[in-house]
Amino acid sequence: MPPPVDSATVPPRGRRVRETIAHLRQRIMAGEWPVGSRIPTEPQLVEALGVGRNTVREAVRALAHAGVLECRQGSGTYVVSTDELAPVVARRLTEDRAAEVIEVRRAFEVQAARLAARRRTPEDLAALDAALDAREAAWRGGRVADFVAADAALHTAVVTAAHNTMLAELYASIGAAIRSTVAHATGEALTPERHIDHARLVAAIRAGDAERAAREADAFLEPPPGA
Repeated sequence: MPPPVDSATVPPRGRRVRETIAHLRQRIMAGEWPVGSRIPTEPQLVEALGVGRNTVREAVRALAHAGVLECRQGSGTYVVSTDELAPVVARRLTEDRAAEVIEVRRAFEVQAARLAARRRTPEDLAALDAALDAREAAWRGGRVADFVAADAALHTAVVTAAHNTMLAELYASIGAAIRSTVAHATGEALTPERHIDHARLVAAIRAGDAERAAREADAFLEPPPGA
């Protein structure tokens, strides 16, 4: 017969959840799961952290509510920010404010493209090529949701290549709003007239031409009709 468990050594449920939240946040802040990456699955977290499934679920839900994580149906849970600014910004940019989202995107993405052309590394260029290929493959695949995710990933790769941590974190905080505007611009089907080539943007960054990269980034950030 196993010895009785001292109840004082078993943290109450609320405490276990708080400790799990703190542990997950620590890994995110340490860069183990950078912005844009997918965190381990729920079973993997249960095994790694030594807590129950419900504890992990509540901790992930709390961080998603705080805007640090985002749960994407059928894809997994992703880090979208290292702070809790995301939900505040996202709420302001998704309430019928498509024109404002485009203006904010232009402010971030045009400067990011300019900086990326000046600072890109060979690793950045490889990531950009891979993201561009994935975007084109998603378009050919014909699934709007896949294309929206791939398009957002390419723009995130450009921001990453700018090597400005604050810019990357602020950009991540409006991730949901960005995907919303891309989905709106794309519509319900991937029709030829809606395709916007991003190869010239990547080429300008590769060439180190900061002003051309900025122009290319600006070219497809047009406000919606009537805005």
